[in-house]
Amino acid sequence: MNETSDPKVTTEYTSVKKRRTILIITITLVVVALVAGFIYAGIQYYGMFKAGDTAVSQHQALENDGNKVITKEEGDIAGVVEKVSPSVVSIVTKAQADSPYGLMEQEGAGTGIIVGKDGYILTNKHVINGASTVGVILTDGTHYDNVKVLGADPLNDVAFLKIDNVNNLPAAEMGDSSSVRVGQRVVAIGNSLGQYQNTVTSGIISGIGRPITAQAGEATESLSDLLQTDAAINPGNSGGPLLNINGQVIGINTAIIEDAQGIGFSIPINATKGILKGVLEGKGVQRAYIGVSFVSITPDSAKYYNLPVKKGAYIIGTNNQGAIIAGSPAEKTGLKEKDIITKVGGVAVGDGGGMSSLIAEYAPGDTIELSVLRDGQTITVKVTLDAYKTNAGAAQ
Repeated sequence: MNETSDPKVTTEYTSVKKRRTILIITITLVVVALVAGFIYAGIQYYGMFKAGDTAVSQHQALENDGNKVITKEEGDIAGVVEKVSPSVVSIVTKAQADSPYGLMEQEGAGTGIIVGKDGYILTNKHVINGASTVGVILTDGTHYDNVKVLGADPLNDVAFLKIDNVNNLPAAEMGDSSSVRVGQRVVAIGNSLGQYQNTVTSGIISGIGRPITAQAGEATESLSDLLQTDAAINPGNSGGPLLNINGQVIGINTAIIEDAQGIGFSIPINATKGILKGVLEGKGVQRAYIGVSFVSITPDSAKYYNLPVKKGAYIIGTNNQGAIIAGSPAEKTGLKEKDIITKVGGVAVGDGGGMSSLIAEYAPGDTIELSVLRDGQTITVKVTLDAYKTNAGAAQ
């Protein structure tokens, strides 16, 4: 058949050709879409069973993961936590409390520090006051019921507990609170709010030798010579350790100022060492005392009493109490009213701690040396400490 130049035929041929092209393109697109769909579905199906592998590959892709960068400070704090956390316990208490419906059982919570591998625990007195039962929970979840309350310091917010029939608990290492420095880095660990066991916070020592009046329920207690810190201390942290960067206990977290930000207080650990010594020796809870009533010397009190020094302990009667307790070690040694004790065991009163804390470092029966300023002259006396008696009032 010869070619024709008939315009109609040419037009029809071109139209058919276009329709064929469109059909081919459409079929191709459908095939591509179907293949892509099958591939996508396969990937999704495969991913359901390989999610772990995908996550690993994504992790491996983060070669510069900032979470893996450990600064020296982070490493120091992590080291403290790893070392001391096993020695920090949660304390749970139950007590009977009055209510409009009669007596009801009330639960409480706090923190404690293992101070003896055979079950001795140090905490705050206000944590266990009024409790009918006391329980202890270790970091690993081990729970001990009916823990014994051995007793409490009559002049400080400190108490001792005992878990029977254990001999391998991890005891914390005691530090030296007399050398604590303002600005020193510290770490606190505790059972925050009674819910968050072994919560870790860090900060610095903000001040030393702080006096406060603490409120625990309806009771108030005057505490002195405390360490102030901005490491967060929350309800439930009471009785937990304040630690130096070597993981040594330098304080017992005990109080906060609710209306302030970052103001917490800890009892210096040295103020517990005398009692702790007797407790670990099986002698019970006994506080050493010298038998004097005194005023801590500050620039203000030195001016008020017209004293020749700005630090020390000024022996003087207070609150209807005589300056020297009858029959006390102070009376036997010959201490007198208006004497100024400037050193206890060679440590300056004020610099290394207040008079109360320095005496509390020793146990009943220990003999210590006192430097005393009397009538402008410094004398040295030796005194053998006695056990505190309930009729001694607030005397040290």
